[in-house]
Amino acid sequence: MSVHAVPFELTIDHLRKGYLCGSFTPEEVISAIIARAERDKAMNIWILEPELERISPYLERLQELDPAAHPLWGIPFAVKDNIEVAGWPVTAACPAFAYVPERHAAVVERLIAAGAIPVGKANLDQFATGLVGTRSPYGETRNALRPELISGGSSSGSAVAVARGQAAFALGTDTAGSGRVPAALNGLVGYKPAVGAWPSAGVVPACRSIDCVTVFVRHAEEAAAVDRIVRGLCPNDPYSASRPLNRPEPPVVWLLPEGPLPFFGPFAAEYEAAWNRTKQRLLRSGAAVREIDIAPLQEAAALLYEGPLVAERWSDLAAFIEGHPGAALPVTETILRTGAKAEFTAAALFRAQHRLAEIRRQARALLSHAVLLLPTCAGTWTREQVAADPVATNSRMGLLTNHCNLLDLSAIAVPAGHAAPGLPFGVTLFALPEAEAGLIPASRHVMCQQETIQVAVCGLHMQGMPLEPQMTGFGAVFSEEAATAPNYRLFQLPTDPPKPGLVRVSSGGAKIAVELWEMPLEQFGRFTVSIPAPLGIGSIELADGRTAAGFVCEAYAAEGAVDLTAFGGWRNAAKAAARPIP
Repeated sequence: MSVHAVPFELTIDHLRKGYLCGSFTPEEVISAIIARAERDKAMNIWILEPELERISPYLERLQELDPAAHPLWGIPFAVKDNIEVAGWPVTAACPAFAYVPERHAAVVERLIAAGAIPVGKANLDQFATGLVGTRSPYGETRNALRPELISGGSSSGSAVAVARGQAAFALGTDTAGSGRVPAALNGLVGYKPAVGAWPSAGVVPACRSIDCVTVFVRHAEEAAAVDRIVRGLCPNDPYSASRPLNRPEPPVVWLLPEGPLPFFGPFAAEYEAAWNRTKQRLLRSGAAVREIDIAPLQEAAALLYEGPLVAERWSDLAAFIEGHPGAALPVTETILRTGAKAEFTAAALFRAQHRLAEIRRQARALLSHAVLLLPTCAGTWTREQVAADPVATNSRMGLLTNHCNLLDLSAIAVPAGHAAPGLPFGVTLFALPEAEAGLIPASRHVMCQQETIQVAVCGLHMQGMPLEPQMTGFGAVFSEEAATAPNYRLFQLPTDPPKPGLVRVSSGGAKIAVELWEMPLEQFGRFTVSIPAPLGIGSIELADGRTAAGFVCEAYAAEGAVDLTAFGGWRNAAKAAARPIP
């Protein structure tokens, strides 16, 4: 057992398997998370960062629980800091607002009862008023892959905690896209159930009647695992509803927006190209596709924050803002106060609600036996661009997300390749609440359309190693551990830092441990040209007879290099070395 065996990609499945076979313990997983949080401190992921003293009671409690009877036994999760964890401060990213709750939010209580371990409170756009991840006095949360870009909000820290290996899943909230936009910008899955399906008791409200608790995960099936625990009526939550999942059924038709979409930002062209590739893959898959006019959805989106409905947000926070001058960030207060505009009268509110009811009926007709596919975001921004124009840039991020909760739709945001290196592209699938069970199977259909190539890595690109972010940055996803056929030798090349050299030999070889990753084919070319000589990409024969593209080394470079073959792999050699191999 070793903390070094804890995978960088924390998932429910990986952790449960690791616990079962004794590869590591929950204590070692938490130790790894604490170390990673310290490593990434400058990324501003946490408001209340992982700390052993706070987490220890949850670790100790595991000794009383049967892992077989508790499906989330030992699974670490992050909590957006507008969701209550008993005894831990809640700030909603506003220090003057802070308070310490006596009990858990309903969703947190259910997760802990299933054996999950809360590890910390994640950063967010203040009072959940933003989609950019830059509106926090605790610092701008950095994007997990490209720190110059925004991480997305408001659930910024929650998403980046998962992307950076500091939680297996993370709770966020979603009123206008906050549980989906950060997923798209950090290469994750963001699952938003139907309004009321997950209780919001214990959540600082943004727009109380449509707020949803959401989850960030690496794989859609992980969202289903969380949903099984937290879905269900909560008696003390007036907006909670009994919305059980029906039997999953595939959509009869896939809906796409007709005409061009308004892409924006410094990567507008790349985002548009990624969207066009996604559409073409869907068309080639044989699915029934129909284009529709999404103008009514965009009208509903505008109603959320550009009309009198925004007064709901002000109604919950007006007393605090009025009573604590200067406590909120200027941009936050400006946005909140839009809800107090004189023209937002009761009559105006009713007119907006009546129009919204009409659009909701249209949406129900369109989505009957169908799923709607849209880009999660039509672009992104640098943090510098958002600082220069904080309101307009933020508004553009919600163009394709704001309509969802107002129209009582369920949604799942999933990766759909990359727009550029280190720049994930994501799409969102929307369905009616009664068809929500079909969203995860439908999302697999989208993700399976991505053409991938299997890449074998044997050293610094493996999970937990320094160059793993290069793999994830090119959209690669860890698949499995494997070994080469017994005709290779492994060397430590005299480089700084030391690198592995895998050389095929005609005799005297051995099996060498490798990891197999699935990389989008569209990114593979860019990946290969980034590899410096004497390394390159060749065909590697695996022990089970398969072949995979992978790192190979020119034989001349191994002359005089340290032979690590006897260790059976780079990771074993690192453990055995007096000074660990970086």
